Amino acid sequence: MMGLLQSARLDIAESLRARWFLIYALVFGGVLVLLLVTGLTESRVMGFTGLSRLLIVYIQVCMAILPVFILITTVRSVAGDREAGVFEYLLSLPVGLGAWYWGKITGRFVAVFVPVFAAVALAMAWGAIAGYAVPWQAFGFNVLLLFSLSWCFLGIGMLISSLARSPDVAQGTAFVVWLTLLLFLDLVLIGIMVREQAPPELVVGIALANPMQVFRTASMALFDPELVLMGPAAFVILDAFGRAGYLVYGVLYPIFVGTLCAAGGFLLFRRGDLP
Repeated sequence: MMGLLQSARLDIAESLRARWFLIYALVFGGVLVLLLVTGLTESRVMGFTGLSRLLIVYIQVCMAILPVFILITTVRSVAGDREAGVFEYLLSLPVGLGAWYWGKITGRFVAVFVPVFAAVALAMAWGAIAGYAVPWQAFGFNVLLLFSLSWCFLGIGMLISSLARSPDVAQGTAFVVWLTLLLFLDLVLIGIMVREQAPPELVVGIALANPMQVFRTASMALFDPELVLMGPAAFVILDAFGRAGYLVYGVLYPIFVGTLCAAGGFLLFRRGDLP
């Protein structure tokens, strides 16, 4: 346990010194500042205004840019250390491979999740001071969604990093994975269904296997209980899960995918040729 904590602390310290972390924090903090400055809280769309409107926009922005940020910065973890010859030095230290690997994941998760959480928490605090009604339930659930999405793509990134033999290959693979998941969102799936006359259940099943789509739909379900924006596909989802069941699925499924990928990456890392 001590080795895991030490490995996590070292990874956090390394992340704080890295240039990518500064850019990462500025992007998500800047997005919220920009939304506040442009008066988004004063606008009304489909009955949503104030901080609820802010949360809806922010969560959609996170869905688009958070996964690719996490993937690109994470896939260099194992592959980069392998190329830099860190493993030879690691084998001489009294730190187990499991403690190093899971400590690295823990430290990287703290580094990628805290800025996203801090940005939205500060926005809610500002809203409360400014006199806006704070949607605490929506805020809490969105934090859970961001937690699950961050862990999901962190696990995917560590799996890719364990598979790839060089940082360049790892980054290229990460971009392809992100682009593939991004393409299999609603518009592409609807196009496939119309062109190929695929059964709606099959198309919805593919969508429910995509963690980005699950995240997006769950965030919609919080503010739109009937999922009106999704059209006929909403009936399949609500009949299968119900609104409460789907909200739970939207949090647990990405965590499951991330944990499975992280565990798979660890098995490959442990059995592979470290040097």
